[in-house]
Amino acid sequence: MLFELRNIEYTFAARYPALRGIDLKIEAGERLVILGANGCGKSTLLHILAGLLFPTAGEIWAFGRRLTEEAFADASFTAFFRERVGFLFQNPDVQLFCPTVLDEVAFGPLQLNASQEEALGKSREVISMLGLEKISARSPHQLSGGEKKRVALASVLSLNPDVLLLDEPAGGLDPRTQVWLTELLNELHALGKTIVTATHDLSIVEDIADRAVVMDEGHAVVADGAPATILCDLDLLLKVNLVHEHAHAHEELQHSHGHSHFFTHRHDHDKK
Repeated sequence: MLFELRNIEYTFAARYPALRGIDLKIEAGERLVILGANGCGKSTLLHILAGLLFPTAGEIWAFGRRLTEEAFADASFTAFFRERVGFLFQNPDVQLFCPTVLDEVAFGPLQLNASQEEALGKSREVISMLGLEKISARSPHQLSGGEKKRVALASVLSLNPDVLLLDEPAGGLDPRTQVWLTELLNELHALGKTIVTATHDLSIVEDIADRAVVMDEGHAVVADGAPATILCDLDLLLKVNLVHEHAHAHEELQHSHGHSHFFTHRHDHDKK
């Protein structure tokens, strides 16, 4: 078992709940999507998986060790974990701070004691893989939103982690870049990567996942199953605010259907 979460709770400022009673197991090599409306706790859950936050109750285990602040006081475990688990923030501006794209991508390997030559070699390889050669000398903060996302992802991949934790990776991307991203994630999965993605965008779920976990606005997991099964459950999607139902009449027929970025319709036809 790669990750195991046991009755995880997380509360901000001792009064604002973000996670309630989360039990979750993630196997090595899985493609998992965490679905839910904004504010349900998806990002908080990813931060806990990444060892950036620690639960206020319950336990999380990874690589056979319980993740606690004390565990990360052990420098050898911290290096082991950070090399194997990469985290992509929802907002790339949070992640980018170096003078150039090349510096940004090389930063992680250098922090894990790679030599300058090794770090630059890994960085140029990833920059080439993600098609960033033409902007490698530019400041990340002068780039477009899509370019920033690519650079942030490159900075994660330069460590060649076993696990990728991605927070709304397709957010703000144009359709062409979104297709590029899904193809890249599938290529990475084919290489054996475990990929956990938090999103509310239903349109990409079946392209990037074999399993979907759904969170509701009460900050709890309410469903866990195959993406096709989850996406066909309109009542569930309505309940967790991933689609909304809009009723209207056309001539002699009245019907209702769910609206979202994902094109899911349910028609209940009744004579007036």
